[in-house]
Amino acid sequence: MHAPTPPRPRSALRAFLDGESSGGLVLMGAAALALVIANSPLADSYFGVLKTYVLGLSVLHWINDALMAVFFLLVGLEIKREMLDGQLSTWPRRALPGIAALGGMAVPAMIYLVVNGGPDGHPRGWAIPSATDIAFALGVLSLLGPRVPISLKIFLTALAILDDLGAVLIIAVFYTGDLNLAALGGAIFVLSILRGFNAFGYNGLTPYLVLGAVLWVLVLLSGVHATLAGVALAFTIPLRASPGKPEDTSSPLHRLEHALQPWVAFLIVPVFGFANAGVSFAGMSVASLLNPVPLGVALGLFVGKQLGVFAFSWAVIRAGWADLPTNASWAQLYGVALLCGIGFTMSLFIGLLAFPNSPELQDATKLGVLLGSGLSALAGAVLLRAAKPERGLKHA
Repeated sequence: MHAPTPPRPRSALRAFLDGESSGGLVLMGAAALALVIANSPLADSYFGVLKTYVLGLSVLHWINDALMAVFFLLVGLEIKREMLDGQLSTWPRRALPGIAALGGMAVPAMIYLVVNGGPDGHPRGWAIPSATDIAFALGVLSLLGPRVPISLKIFLTALAILDDLGAVLIIAVFYTGDLNLAALGGAIFVLSILRGFNAFGYNGLTPYLVLGAVLWVLVLLSGVHATLAGVALAFTIPLRASPGKPEDTSSPLHRLEHALQPWVAFLIVPVFGFANAGVSFAGMSVASLLNPVPLGVALGLFVGKQLGVFAFSWAVIRAGWADLPTNASWAQLYGVALLCGIGFTMSLFIGLLAFPNSPELQDATKLGVLLGSGLSALAGAVLLRAAKPERGLKHA
């Protein structure tokens, strides 16, 4: 008898996709629970806890500024890894998701600005519908099982990672407050030390994380949003533990990424969703959805995302710059473009930055995000469930 073949270990990408998919399902549950509580007799307690101050910041600020810095740290690690050693490591690989992400950010922003172009509009929120929630979108894909080829999941992941990079740049450029130059100078000094550790090949994580905490405090005081400290720290973490091992999973970046991923997917993002998705429907009517902010956000996510992602993807493929993902049909690609309209986590986050002093506009943003993301998830799931893959076509 032959000895049984040992099971092959899962690739890092498949493990990542599985973790993000499961985390997306948890996020859905957290968001649904927040909506239920916000419209129940427990609403006053729910909102009261979020407004409670601890060590100088409210609970909601600790979640949005501190916990989400860890989320952005993981985002930064994923961007760096994919750019240097993954699905985005070469220009041909970046072409399709990169240009699709560009379309998926530009078209929703234009739709939002058109809707909010009148005297009652609020154009400052233009970036809210520009982001795709990777965990939520992959969570919907996981419900469809093997109907969706892995190539489309990889495409969606790469697109969402580039989308996150665009959102980070938008936050840094357009949603930065008054600057404290002394604190900003201190942050730059700490960042230069971290870069020095990287340049000299230091692979221990503890100094990076300790100085990363100092960097977070300085960025918080500087007027730049504190979560960007997470991205800045991520870009200093070494990817390779030793030369000649481009896929060395013992490198500091891989170790930190794998350590953070379950905490972010199953705790930090669901806590953020629970704290920010709660919106009371008391006093709201169907007419509330027609106000410029919720209407612009909802249309941007549901209409703008699918048009931008699919039209730009179609143009790139027809121009011969990229190929249709392996074993995928045009209908399936369109279904994934629909799922890109799920903008939950990052859209809510940008909404908080766009309207920091207006609870009413924040609630309007939440309403638009929930409506646009819900329609996108439902339409994308229905289309992908019905769509058939192309067989016998030449794909790359």
